[in-house]
Amino acid sequence: MSSIPATSTAVARRVHLRGGTADRKAAMLLLLFTVIAVVWANSPWGASYDEFWDTEVDLSVGGFDAVFTLHEFVNDGLMAFFFFTVGLEVKREFTIGELTDRARAVVPVVAAVAGLVLPAVIFLALNAGTAEAHAWGVVISTDTAFLLGALAIIGPKYPARLRTFLLTLAVVDDIGALIVIALFYNSGFEVLPLAIVAVLLVLLALVRFLRAGRGVAYAVLGFALWLGVGAAGVHPTLAGVAVALMIPVFPPRRMEVERAAALTRAFRESPDVGAARAATRSLRDSLSINDRLQDAWGPYIAFFVLPVFALANAGVRFDPAILGAAVTSPLVWGIVAGLVVGKFVGITGATALVQRLRVGRLAPGLAMPRIAGGAGLSGIGFTISLFIVGLAIDDPELQDLARVGVLAASVIAFLLGWGIFAVADRLQPPQAIGVKLLRPVDVDRDHFRGRPDAPYTIVEYGDFECPFCSRATGSIDAVIAHFGDDVRWVWRHLPLEQVHPHAREAAQAYEAAALQGRFLEMARTLFANQDHLETDDLVGYARDIGLDVDRFAEDLRSPAVARRVEDDVLDTELMDLHSTPTFFVGEKRHVGPYDSATLIRALEASRERDLG
Repeated sequence: MSSIPATSTAVARRVHLRGGTADRKAAMLLLLFTVIAVVWANSPWGASYDEFWDTEVDLSVGGFDAVFTLHEFVNDGLMAFFFFTVGLEVKREFTIGELTDRARAVVPVVAAVAGLVLPAVIFLALNAGTAEAHAWGVVISTDTAFLLGALAIIGPKYPARLRTFLLTLAVVDDIGALIVIALFYNSGFEVLPLAIVAVLLVLLALVRFLRAGRGVAYAVLGFALWLGVGAAGVHPTLAGVAVALMIPVFPPRRMEVERAAALTRAFRESPDVGAARAATRSLRDSLSINDRLQDAWGPYIAFFVLPVFALANAGVRFDPAILGAAVTSPLVWGIVAGLVVGKFVGITGATALVQRLRVGRLAPGLAMPRIAGGAGLSGIGFTISLFIVGLAIDDPELQDLARVGVLAASVIAFLLGWGIFAVADRLQPPQAIGVKLLRPVDVDRDHFRGRPDAPYTIVEYGDFECPFCSRATGSIDAVIAHFGDDVRWVWRHLPLEQVHPHAREAAQAYEAAALQGRFLEMARTLFANQDHLETDDLVGYARDIGLDVDRFAEDLRSPAVARRVEDDVLDTELMDLHSTPTFFVGEKRHVGPYDSATLIRALEASRERDLG
């Protein structure tokens, strides 16, 4: 695809299993290890829980000697990888992801900020003047893995838009939590280590310019930064975020994709080790390091690091004394009220206010009842909440009370979200967005190849500056060669101007050429010259394909042509299309690969459904 919005922390999004199945499995594994920790801590062998995690490990390499407990290894070491994936996702979202669409991003951003501030205010109101007031950071963050897992378990209809909203909100939520940890839960800043950290960050930023060995350089400098951040008085796990922010991210580039395709063809023609190595390296380099790392590390974080963290931190003893103290503890009630009430009211109220003031917009099909359900689930504050418990509270008994509050809030938030979805979806059943073609094909308006009454129809929403639309043209040619005039291919516009600044004018050039009956020739010319789509280039192409240049230049800027392109764009907004190429087979959206064989099978299946 040409544009991939991504909304979320990496741990919940970048697993090899996709969508609700992955979310469900990750959440269930996290829940299983939480239950194991609680059962272990409350079993006859409960004393061994603390003894095990307090086991000291002595690591000596040359003159380097470090002593730490298994609990510190998990919280200070393994969790650095969790925060690393969080940082990767934050960098991606702000560079090429959902947060680059300012109009749509403003709603989850404002909602996330309200969902950070209001819980802290509620907690402080209930704990003002106590020694536990410093623990307000426990209630600010949502556990994304549990949140999306709960959404998958509840299974409301058509959850994709809400899932993207919650992922975007979670990124901002994570940023807030990271800032709070760095500023309010440090052991005091040390000037010299901070200066060393600054030098290491500069070196990390320069790694991208190395011709080889970038992975090793990132690893070595990242470990040095981890040591430096800890020595500077900041929690060492934040070194993971800092490293991630130094790693470049970019959408797939046409030249690299074309080169990878050429080398893959060479391997197919001559399958040897050298060709395989070259094709593999080219395929890898066509994606940013950020994307590759998220894809590689996501499963390990979701299915190993977070479950181990839960096992090491969720072992709360539920003896009568602790439960009795929890009922009357302002600390516990502050955590429960902050997470459950603060998150729900903050996110729902801020979203409603932003909508009412019209300073931002929700995605099509995403109504306030859905937002309320997601806001209810956002009170599940597990991972970072338990993480901050260990930073903010020194007394082991108070730590246990705080953990009781976090676990209780997470259960209540899950039930609250479930209840809201059950009621809201019954009163206002959600509608699928973007599954069906919004505007049927009109042979008097649409530009198409094939005969008007062809039994097969495929509609493509594309962008003339998108390299993948250019590649898809070859697939369409093969589909047309297979069906002949029995297939009708329709082109509509989806110019992704944020990443393709010349796309809209190129679309208008296509429409201006269509007024002279030469849209196919112009389309092929535009795809063949995607790196040269300035106005002078477009006029030159009009001359090359034999158009009346003066008429073309006038039509290129005409309101009628601009409206024609805008009509397609408005359709894509209502269907919530945001990547190119997007295909509709018949009137149903095609999801998955768009190679010619797949499209042919999809067309044949659609015809069988129509006849059956």
